[in-house]
This record gives sequence, structure tokens and C-alpha cells, in this order.
Amino acid sequence: MSSQKRIVVAIGLLLFFLATGTAGYSFFDGYSILDAFYMTVITISTVGYGEIQPLSQAGRIFTIFLIMSGVGSIAFAGGAFTEIVIERAANPNRWKKTMEKKISKLHGHVIICGHGRVGAAAAEFLKDKGGNFVVIESSSEGIKQLAELDYHFLQGDGTREETLMKAGIKKASALLAVLDSDPDNLFSVLTARELNPVLRIIARTEYPSSESRMLRAGADSVISPFVAAGQRVAESLLAKKTLSKDNLVSTKQELLSPKWFEVDEQSKFVNLTIPDAKKVIKGFLLGIRRGSQDMLMPKDDVIIQLGDSLLISQSNRVVPLDPSPVPNKKIVLIDDNPVILRLYTRLFQKAGYNIFSASNGENGYSLIVSEVPDAAVIDFHLPDVTGLSVCRKVRALPELEKIKLFLFTADEQKDVKKRAKAAGVDKVVVKSPEAGEIVAMVSDYLA
Repeated sequence: MSSQKRIVVAIGLLLFFLATGTAGYSFFDGYSILDAFYMTVITISTVGYGEIQPLSQAGRIFTIFLIMSGVGSIAFAGGAFTEIVIERAANPNRWKKTMEKKISKLHGHVIICGHGRVGAAAAEFLKDKGGNFVVIESSSEGIKQLAELDYHFLQGDGTREETLMKAGIKKASALLAVLDSDPDNLFSVLTARELNPVLRIIARTEYPSSESRMLRAGADSVISPFVAAGQRVAESLLAKKTLSKDNLVSTKQELLSPKWFEVDEQSKFVNLTIPDAKKVIKGFLLGIRRGSQDMLMPKDDVIIQLGDSLLISQSNRVVPLDPSPVPNKKIVLIDDNPVILRLYTRLFQKAGYNIFSASNGENGYSLIVSEVPDAAVIDFHLPDVTGLSVCRKVRALPELEKIKLFLFTADEQKDVKKRAKAAGVDKVVVKSPEAGEIVAMVSDYLA
């Protein structure tokens, strides 16, 4: 029997004998209720006080049995309470529940994945500024240090969904992925972006080649301690007029959203190793999903199997992976936030849709007219025109009347819904951390 159950049983026995003793003294010797209860308490507690009034023979026999059973119940209760106190004092993980309760009360905080040199510096800065944050650390040594610093912290893997949920990712405002390896940071960014699409994510990378992968995975920005140090040195030199700014050249690479591809019986990737598959893809193989297992940045000795899903980021020179794609429902997605655009493109593709995206209203309207999709998900605030203006233009064309229009907005005011209805919007979708629920809602509406 567990300690909690023993305590419940002990309390039940005490209440039973108190009630029985009170009723017994009232019945055998005519005590009032108060006197009978008082007599019961001093009897089973063995304090040694005298009788309130002389007991009858039946009352004395009743008292004998009450003392024997009552004292036993008190001893049982004392043992149960002592046991649970000792268990809690001896439990090395007793701090976890207390810490999780504290974290559950936070809102708008920052989650720091990793307490290395970069994570420690970020945590110290946030503490000095009075900001709320939670540090996720896997090592026991790091946990001891965090406890000494009196931070909010969790022991676990910052790449796993359950750990991020305990850290309050749904209510957090930002996440710093500053783990020791680029693959871990990439996986942390992917997981965090799907759990909370409106979260601001900053990732750390050691290698410049990983920066574009982090951005495609959903990071808002990427930092590199080595690059930052180099820039500071260059700025110092420029300040002394040693170099000309014209000698510093910045390049920009166009980033395309990663896509999921299923490996079926007709696929050319079955039984290929990772290096051989990369030759065919001519892009970036970010990961493999095999059942419930995700392999991010898979090693060269991994062999692709039938039924795997490949997460591939393609370049403009990529040859089509599937020359004869199965026709699916088409959705046009219009949003000026590149992170949101990449996230929902990936989620809708995983749900089986053909996605066409645009970052402004005019390009989005042109896509709708040319593709005639089954649905269009349009952001309310766009850089050139409002989402409502795009909806009105679509509804003005008779050939587009069957298209379902979803207005994507963070504004829940009733006035917005009225204006959306007047513009011909079928459904107003409120932005929230539950990205999967939004995709499921659109799918259900289309079905």
C-alpha cells in the first residue's frame, strides 16, 4: 500500500473511532455529545485525565476496547505520516515538481536550450534585466550549477517535444537554441517551430554552412560566436580606417522551404545510402522520418528504406523527385512573415496539399487567378494591401466563386469577423501556438 493510501486509511480509522467512542459513551453512560467526544479524545490519546463521571460496568468494558483499537489507529497514522515525510526528504528528485509548478506560472518568458558558454551568458543577461526565463540542461553538473544560481530550470533534452512543453513553450515569447552541436540546435528549432509558430527563435551555429539550414528549419535568426567575433574585429579595424567598407562583401542566398517526400515502391531512393541519395537529390537532405523516429542530419551509413519520409530542402537546380505527382488539393498561402510562411507550407505539405505561397497581396492574387486553388489562406495584414482587399477581388470574379477563403489574423475583435464576412471570407482563422490545429481545421472545412 502506498504512503498516500496509508494516510487516507489512518484518517478514516481515527474518524471512525472518534465517532464510535462518542456514540458509545452517550449510549452506555448518558454523556452529552460534548462530554462523550471529550472522553473519547482523552481515552484514545492516553493523556491520563480522570473520568468526567463514574462509568458503568458496560462503559468500562467499552473503554477497554476503545483504548486498544484507538491507540492502534493513532500509531498507524503516526507511522504513515512519518513514512511519507521520510520518503519526500530522501527523494533526490523532489525539486522537479516544485520547479515545474513555478514554470507553469510563467508567461512571455524565454526558453534557453543549453547552459554552455553562450547559454550561460544569455541567462545572466536576462537575469540582470529582470526577464523571466527557463534553462533546459541535460547534464547533472549543469543542473547543480543552475540550482546554485536559483534559475528556473529543467533537466532534459531541449530537442524533445515533452521537455519543451514542460518549459511552457506555448506561453513563451522566445527560444534560444544554444546546444553544443548544430544538429541538436536544428532539431530543437524544428520541434519548437511546430509547437509554437508565433515564437521568436534564435539559433546558434558553429559552421557557416549550417546557417541556411537553421533558417529553413524555422529560426528567425542565426548567431555564430566565431562569426560575431570576426565581425567585431573587422569593425574595430574599420573604426581605425585600416580597411575600407567596400572590401567587405555580403552575399544573400535565396532560401526555399524544406519539403517532405514519401519513399514508395516506385521511388528511386529505396536502398540508397545517404551519399548516393544526395547525388540524386542535388539539394540538402535535412532528415529522415522512419515511423515515430526522426533522424536529423543522418549519417552516411544510413540506408533509406521503403516507407521512409525524407525532409529535403531543394535549390532552383534540383531535378524533380517525382516526375508524375499525384494530383492533390491546392492551397494558396499568402503571408509576409517568412517564418510563418515556411512553417505552414511544411505542415500543409505534410497533410497532402499542393502549396503555392506568396509574401504580398498582389502576387498572392495573381497566384489565385492562375492556379484556381481549392482554398486560399490569406494574412490580414500584408505589406501592400490588406487580406480583405484580396478576398474582395477574388469574390468579384465568378470563375473563382468556389474557392474557400480563410482570413489568417491575430485580431479576434468582432468587427474583423463582420468585415471578413462582408468581403466573402468563409472562415476567420485566429493565429495561435497550435499550428497543427489550424491545419486540421482548414482540412476539416475543405472536407
